[in-house]
Amino acid sequence: MTDKTGKLGFGLMRLPRRGVKIDVAQMSQMVDLFLDAGFTYFDTARVYQGSETATRKALVKRHPRDSFTIATKLNTMIAPTARMARKQFETSCKNLGVDYVDHYLLHNLTNGTYKSYERLGLWDYLLDLKRQGKVRNVGFSFHAGPELLEQVLRAHPEVDFVQLQINYADWENPRITSRANYEVARAHGKPIVIMEPVKGGALAKPASEIRALMDDAAPGASYASWAIRFAAGLDGIMCVLSGMSNVEQMTDNLSYMRDFRPLDAREMAVIQRAREILGNARDIPCTACRYCVEGCPRHILIPGVFAAMNKQLVGGQLAEARADYRAAVDAGNFASACIACGKCEDVCPQNIQIIAQLRECADALEI
Repeated sequence: MTDKTGKLGFGLMRLPRRGVKIDVAQMSQMVDLFLDAGFTYFDTARVYQGSETATRKALVKRHPRDSFTIATKLNTMIAPTARMARKQFETSCKNLGVDYVDHYLLHNLTNGTYKSYERLGLWDYLLDLKRQGKVRNVGFSFHAGPELLEQVLRAHPEVDFVQLQINYADWENPRITSRANYEVARAHGKPIVIMEPVKGGALAKPASEIRALMDDAAPGASYASWAIRFAAGLDGIMCVLSGMSNVEQMTDNLSYMRDFRPLDAREMAVIQRAREILGNARDIPCTACRYCVEGCPRHILIPGVFAAMNKQLVGGQLAEARADYRAAVDAGNFASACIACGKCEDVCPQNIQIIAQLRECADALEI
């Protein structure tokens, strides 16, 4: 597969918003900056609320079709039957305003969801779309361990690429297995698109000890730049998706990715020390993807609860944590309202034990 995208991809999951609506004007400015810098890869999905439609308005209607590449995804969480699943492609094309998609992915393969993609015959469906010229490249995004990844790639060598969660914090994380998954994909010769290089923004605001290390090594460099340069410096990387949420983040990303330079040995030593510090942290590794929110019968805003709790766990800021918690549950959707149905844990890409964590949050933050 020819890669004309550069090392940076624009992840369209955490777009700028004005209230509850996507800020298309600011997104359009970000799109223009991105394209002007020579990058072309835009990654969206049906389950990213409003993202495909906003992409049509900010990108597709304003720029020639051959000046960019679009990735979007098919997700069985919102399509439990084969007919509904296959309908998603038509819906995505309509939302995006395109008649073909450059990169089409089966979304969020886990130990639980993998069987549904097999049962519904969706691998063959993607290949059929490719044969018709409606899709240029097929792949899948993956949130499980190396054993399943090996199984998938052996069963489906026809895929053109894989999308993996890789960042320096999760490189040796036994729940995420970034390094092990990376090595499996490389062994199969598959180009890799990296998601969550900044771990949902967490690595843009690391612990104070890590900030001090990075400030000393590279004064003025953003903390996000360390994370994205680490990911982009790995071999076999097609591009690194950055979920930029405002013009400032776009400008920062472009400042070091336009003329990309991998981390050198001295900088990699800083990353290793940061990993050691993170290994002692007790934070809840939520990336605020919000997959858990949609199906919660008690409408608990789980990412907001966990973000509040992390202020206590990481910084010991109990008063601030409780204030943020009150803001996150202002509709009465307290952590203690959890009925332990498990729907959130079934869809969590980070494999967080959400039910147990919500109990801890309730004990610490509800006063």
